[in-house]
Amino acid sequence: MHPQMQQIRVSIYRGGTSKGIFIRENELPAGADERKRVIQAVFGSPDPRQIDGLGGAEVLTSKLAIIGPPSRPDTDLDYTFAQVSFDSDLVDYGGNCGNISSAVGAFAVDEGIVKTDGPVARVRIHQVNTDCVLIADVPVCGGKAQVSGDCRIDGVPGTGAPILLDFFDSAGSTTGKVLPTGNPVDRIQVPGCGEVEMSIVDAGNVVVFVEAKTLGLKGTELCRQIEADRELCAKMEAIRAACTVKIGLAKTAQEATANPYAPFFALVSPPQSYQSEIDGHMVEADEIDITARLSFMLHMHKTYPGTGTVCTGAAARIPGTLVWRQLSEQARSRTELRIGHPGGSIRVNAQRGEDGAFTQLAYERTARKLLDGVAYVKNEIFDKG
Repeated sequence: MHPQMQQIRVSIYRGGTSKGIFIRENELPAGADERKRVIQAVFGSPDPRQIDGLGGAEVLTSKLAIIGPPSRPDTDLDYTFAQVSFDSDLVDYGGNCGNISSAVGAFAVDEGIVKTDGPVARVRIHQVNTDCVLIADVPVCGGKAQVSGDCRIDGVPGTGAPILLDFFDSAGSTTGKVLPTGNPVDRIQVPGCGEVEMSIVDAGNVVVFVEAKTLGLKGTELCRQIEADRELCAKMEAIRAACTVKIGLAKTAQEATANPYAPFFALVSPPQSYQSEIDGHMVEADEIDITARLSFMLHMHKTYPGTGTVCTGAAARIPGTLVWRQLSEQARSRTELRIGHPGGSIRVNAQRGEDGAFTQLAYERTARKLLDGVAYVKNEIFDKG
């Protein structure tokens, strides 16, 4: 033990196109303020480079999974997600990360939390932030999560073993309704933008969908092009903030911007051909059903988030939404939706029962352990604010 620092056991996993630090619940202080300080110290936040911690200095690699014993009898573990900001003093528990959720399944197998009698272990995850149940089917090899396989996902080099992740229980988990306003389309007055047509959908996470043409865009713009246009980004955030207030997740637009994790903001357009920003391959219009670009934490997502995938799949099955409008008749009749994103594409299966409830909101990811070890945190982080 170092006399001036304390140790915290950590694991680092890649889940889908994200990377996160995993910490057991009992490793963290119980008090909210002290816990926040310790988490920020582990990540090296707030600092744009996170140079004094383990964070990856971008929104896809500054994520935390807190794993604890199950508080629901129908699950195997509790999983609390936190987005740790690197450019502000914020640890946000406002939603979930679908990519990191896939790694939770792998973690549960690797740590022996679930039995691994067969070739696939089913992990029932209590997602604490949204109080819903996720099901992860994790391939097993030698009692551990299998890592080798032929599943390829855009935004991750190589291939891996496919983990099927089902968010069937997540519809309405944040606001209580899959359509928080009750409408597939709303027209809301937004300062600086006028009346804006949008769809607000709650499944996996809440997402505000706006047609790209509403903001004068084609829909295939590069992430860096969008982020470089400060006027455009200000309009996008004004729309997102107005929606946040509309559905009761913030009292004011200023409060919404100060806590920017949820809702996500997505620009949607019909299928188009474009070049991947990550590896340069062509994404062809006939290979996708919809073109989408998504922003969260005030930054553009370089691929597409898992929970955003779930929500887009749900929106595609609700007649009249702006997502549904982009689809061909053939795409509307299928259970699988192919989403074109900046790095390539992602598929989601979305099915509804006769009563309108979702029976499946599932997609495949790959995940693997990158590190087991200890993080060192200075004593004064625990002793004082």
